[in-house]
Order: sequence, then structure tokens, then C-alpha cells
Amino acid sequence: MGENGHGHPHEEPKQERSPWAARIRAVEELLAEKGLLTHGEVEAQVRYMEARSYENGARLVARAWTDPGFKALLLEDTKAACSELGIDASGSVEFVTVENTPEVHNLIVCTLCSCYPRAILGRPPDWYKSPAYRSRAVAEPRAVMREFGLEIPADLPVAVHDSSADVRYLVLPMRPRGTQGMSEEELAELVTRDCLIGTAVPREPARV
Repeated sequence: MGENGHGHPHEEPKQERSPWAARIRAVEELLAEKGLLTHGEVEAQVRYMEARSYENGARLVARAWTDPGFKALLLEDTKAACSELGIDASGSVEFVTVENTPEVHNLIVCTLCSCYPRAILGRPPDWYKSPAYRSRAVAEPRAVMREFGLEIPADLPVAVHDSSADVRYLVLPMRPRGTQGMSEEELAELVTRDCLIGTAVPREPARV
């Protein structure tokens, strides 16, 4: 999971290295051969899916940090908040945003498989799908976060949210100190993918 023997938490394998790449190509060729989809339509869908990334979540966070009304909407109706920023979160899956505060830190996991808010954040990191993370995040969340370099105070409660096929969660982290006067674009740069899962907190301005 973390850097201690489990690879860098931000490292993503290239698509070409995936053992599923050949199978995916074969399915694409079969769909085209049967006339169900053209290669162009498949590529267009791939580009659409690749356009979904954690940067969408960073935009949501930055707007919530600067607009109290939008923050209230994000916490009450995440899909509606996404729509307001032009992010397509439509579909049957529900999305819930949980807020980090001085009273609680939130951590997201899916213990059954790897349910993740893909429509908003894109592909989940490999470590999120690993059996080790899925089991340990619930049993020892503080130890898991420590492996990512995040030390949570002993007196700060940790709430672990288990995603499912019906409900996916994302974290609204706390705004870092010293960010007054920063634009939404600048604030969004402080938010990493791991912040939206709960294994990290936003970077301080001096470290960007």
C-alpha cells in the first residue's frame, strides 16, 4: 500500500502493461466484427472514461472551500453539485460526500471488491483494490494511514466508510491554513487523489 514494500501509493501501472490489455483488444475487435460498435465508438468511450479523474474531485473540493452554499449542496446532494460544475455523475449509483472536521477524519474503503466513485474520480489506484487495504482499513485504519505518511492524532476519531455497489463515498478534506486569497484553481492543486479517499490531507501552499 504505502512506500514500505508496497510501492508508491501514487504509482499507476501503464495500460500497456496490464495482463488484461490483450483481452480488452480482443473484445474490441469482436464488437467491431459483429457490427455492434465501430473502433471509433470504442475509442470515443475510452477517451470519455479517461477524462474522468481525481481532478474532478479536486474541483469540487476547491469550490466547496470557497462557496458555503456549494459546500452545503455537495454534502446534501453530491450528484447535483457535480452537475453544477459540469461533471457527469448520472446513473443509478449514489454518491455521498463526507466531511473531514476537527472532530472526525474519514477514510473510504470497499471491503467486498473495489467500489469507487469512478464517475467522479476516474480509475481507483491499485492499492485501493488490494486485499490488504480492503481488510486492514477497517481493522486498523490509523496504521494504514500511517503507512501513507499520514499521522492522525490519537484523540481524533476515524470514521471508515464502506462503499458498495449502490453507494460510493468521497472525502471533503479540510482546507489548509494559509490559503486565504488563493483562487479555486490554485486550491484545487493542493488536493491529491489520496485526499479524496482519506489516506492523505491537502498539501500546504509552500509545498506545491
